[in-house]
Amino acid sequence: MNFCAKAMRISFSPYKLRPIVDVIRGKSVSQALAWLSTYQVKRVVPIRKLVESALANAVYAHEDLDVERLIVGEIKVDQGPTRKYFKPGAMGRAMPQKKRTSHISVVLTVKA
Repeated sequence: MNFCAKAMRISFSPYKLRPIVDVIRGKSVSQALAWLSTYQVKRVVPIRKLVESALANAVYAHEDLDVERLIVGEIKVDQGPTRKYFKPGAMGRAMPQKKRTSHISVVLTVKA
């Protein structure tokens, strides 16, 4: 059984989220949530909320499911839309800026 959750247009760059996601991929849900709650960076908040949402989806779908058997089977960070804008630069020039966003999806699977 697979239980999934998605978050779109997260306001962090995917290049900064992927190293965090690589750490929790393949771990149990309780271990992943424990690691995410102790890691003191703002970037982990949307990832932690998404894993908690997928866990809530699993509990809602199957109330008799053993939560300890769930693992983070697949979690990926894709690039979302990029907001382009200009900020003032030196000598009156306009310097282009890019604010990148991310799409995150997580799939929890039941360990056999």
